[in-house]
Amino acid sequence: MSSDTFLDTTLRPSSWDEYVGQENVKNNLHILIHAAKERANPPEHILFYGPPGLGKTTLAHLIASELGGALRSTSGPAIERVGDLAALLTNLAQGDILFIDEIHRLPRAIEEVLYPAMESGVLNIIIGKGPSARTLELPLAPFTLVAATTRVADLSAPLRSRFSGGTFRLEFYSEEDIAAIIRRSAKILKVKVDESGVKEIARRSRATPRVANYLLKRARDYAQLKRVPLTGNVVTEALGMLEVDALGLTPLDRKLLAVLVERFQGGPAGVGALAAALAEEPNTLSEVHEPFLLQLGLIERTPRGRVATSLAYEHLGKAVPPGLNQKLL
Repeated sequence: MSSDTFLDTTLRPSSWDEYVGQENVKNNLHILIHAAKERANPPEHILFYGPPGLGKTTLAHLIASELGGALRSTSGPAIERVGDLAALLTNLAQGDILFIDEIHRLPRAIEEVLYPAMESGVLNIIIGKGPSARTLELPLAPFTLVAATTRVADLSAPLRSRFSGGTFRLEFYSEEDIAAIIRRSAKILKVKVDESGVKEIARRSRATPRVANYLLKRARDYAQLKRVPLTGNVVTEALGMLEVDALGLTPLDRKLLAVLVERFQGGPAGVGALAAALAEEPNTLSEVHEPFLLQLGLIERTPRGRVATSLAYEHLGKAVPPGLNQKLL
């Protein structure tokens, strides 16, 4: 089996030194973890949030590795019944890490069971129904819950407040950090890529490590079949076939901008109207495409809806209309 069969496993950093970027988050975690280790206690519960592909799962693995405990991974949608959560919690040993991805999709009834487990280290199970029902209180081994979400606003306030170890937002990466990640990934995958190729991939990677690794592998495939070295020009040709432009925009990104500019005269337009025009789900636009377009300054959110900026018009090769600044107010 090829060493790069499973992309995330192969390229995921295995130590803090290999984890590039997110310095503020790493510094805070370093203090939290080492202080807890000195007290011989597990760290308090931690929540990571931010767009997908920025390293939330990797941080959970690094925390478990640092603490020397086992990492038990699951996701919000996978926990459908109270019994599912009870099975996870009762099988944790002292010092283990329970990682719940997309925790905002955890059913509310299960949240209620999770609260005492997080706060008091007990699992309350109701046995029976009606007047004869009674509550069984099971003590749990001390553990740390590490949760991740792309939609922190969808978490209930009581659940958010129980992450006493800290709530950390992961930011988009700088181009320099993305380039460092690409160099490391290329070394692991035994891919020879010159500096111009590294910079070209970094420029089109949407400031996201997961996208950078994906583009590196696709550019590698192209260079391999063409029997050419992986240079900046070759990367441009390879990513051109994927229709990823110089800013890292995909066809749907560009179509979204075009619809906003042409059909809605630059906006403002609501995400529902844009989704209907594009025949896409509103959540796809707001969670996958919109964050990066906002990061680049191609669109702006206003009280009345999304508005295309002058940079969007320039990227589409269209003249900036008069009165655009008034729409952004």
